[in-house]
Amino acid sequence: MAPKNLQEVLDAAASPVELLRNSQIGSYIYPVVPADFQNWIKEQKAWRDSAVLYDQSHHMDNLFLRGSDAIKLISDTAINSTSVFPVDKAKQYVPTTAAGHVIGDGILFREAEDEYTYVGRAPASNWLLYHGEKGGYANLDIEIDRRSPSRPYGHEVTRRYYRFQIQGPTAWQVIEKLNGGALEQLKFFNMSTMTIDGTTVRTLRHGMAGAPGLEIWGPYADHDRIWTAIVNAGAEFGLVPVGSRAYPSNTLESGWIPSPLPAIYTGEAERGYREWLPADGYEATGTLAGSFVSDDIEDYYLTPWELGYGNFVKFDHDFIGRDALEKVDPASQRKKVTLAWDADDLGKVWTSLLNVDGPSYKFFDLPLANYGSANYDAVVDEDGTVVGYSMFTGYSANERRGLSLATVDPNVPEGTELKVVWGEPNGGTTKASVEPHEQTEVRVVVSPVPYSTVARATYQGGWRTNYQSA
Repeated sequence: MAPKNLQEVLDAAASPVELLRNSQIGSYIYPVVPADFQNWIKEQKAWRDSAVLYDQSHHMDNLFLRGSDAIKLISDTAINSTSVFPVDKAKQYVPTTAAGHVIGDGILFREAEDEYTYVGRAPASNWLLYHGEKGGYANLDIEIDRRSPSRPYGHEVTRRYYRFQIQGPTAWQVIEKLNGGALEQLKFFNMSTMTIDGTTVRTLRHGMAGAPGLEIWGPYADHDRIWTAIVNAGAEFGLVPVGSRAYPSNTLESGWIPSPLPAIYTGEAERGYREWLPADGYEATGTLAGSFVSDDIEDYYLTPWELGYGNFVKFDHDFIGRDALEKVDPASQRKKVTLAWDADDLGKVWTSLLNVDGPSYKFFDLPLANYGSANYDAVVDEDGTVVGYSMFTGYSANERRGLSLATVDPNVPEGTELKVVWGEPNGGTTKASVEPHEQTEVRVVVSPVPYSTVARATYQGGWRTNYQSA
């Protein structure tokens, strides 16, 4: 009999690690949006030099929370404080398990007094949905709008909302031209409205490209018209639409680790959740990739401090995981860094494609080299001791470097040379996204996060800097 939920999938598997490391779902795909509008190098350079239009309409869940108990559900499950969360404000949402390990993250928008929208990957939306259904919240209505299918095969795709971002040094000029006049630059993560093509649209003050920008959303029926209006208005300011190939690589410069493994595969407190999760969902079919291999799935779990979320942890409210997190010494936790990859070593990885007699190293795709839903490459010191994980890897044409986002031991200073073990052991796992290859080591230098000097000077997002969000 086929398993009916995640717990039954795990019960039938040799181990959670074996299940996820050999998943056959294939590469993680950013769906629907064309891969390129120009080419990925031009699109990367545009978010540094002029302006870009990101189409975020398809790769994230939307979860709609309504009712007076919505804020209680959020407070009960978030490490963040909700003591200050006014209407027309957004917050990053970070939930943890009872043991204090991160499940995922996303953005919560407070759109009206008792109306919130979560936007992000499935692990956090599933956690909210489960606890909303099972937690006894009498005055709460929840509706889920799942991400678009990875492989639609020409079938019609629709969403509740389109979601765009206009970012880059000339973004505000584009925005004010669209609006037909000056527009107030609100504080980071504050919401308002503007006018595009005669239509009032909702806005969120953002800054993913290191300069003032906006996230914009409205009914999906308006997608094409609003997209066209933005592209036309932005032409004189060098605006470039960004395809799904370049889009996810922006975080290499900005410093957000988007895909840690959700820490829900063990723990008696989470058994009910595993029994609720489907047998074919993200948590059951996602891929665990990389050179770090442990028989214990809990070795892949991460605390908020290891992902740069430590400043979000507030003990002014009761939440799932609070007891465990109160016992953590933040100084003992690994820290988020950028790893700058050695050019010669990375060049050998690329040119191994041309070595007729081998060796062949794991293909390093451009601009993003990840080949799993959650990526864990071992970071080792000169003695071969694992001192961290490299978790999001690719290439920045703006920095002309291979970069990865990592979490490393707290006593490793910036400037230290370490090595990333690139490729999986024993020729690679059987997962669909892996070809036969040999492992190799790539020298890396521990560097700041965000890596981009522009981003470090201008970002105000709490997951990228030490900015204390309200």
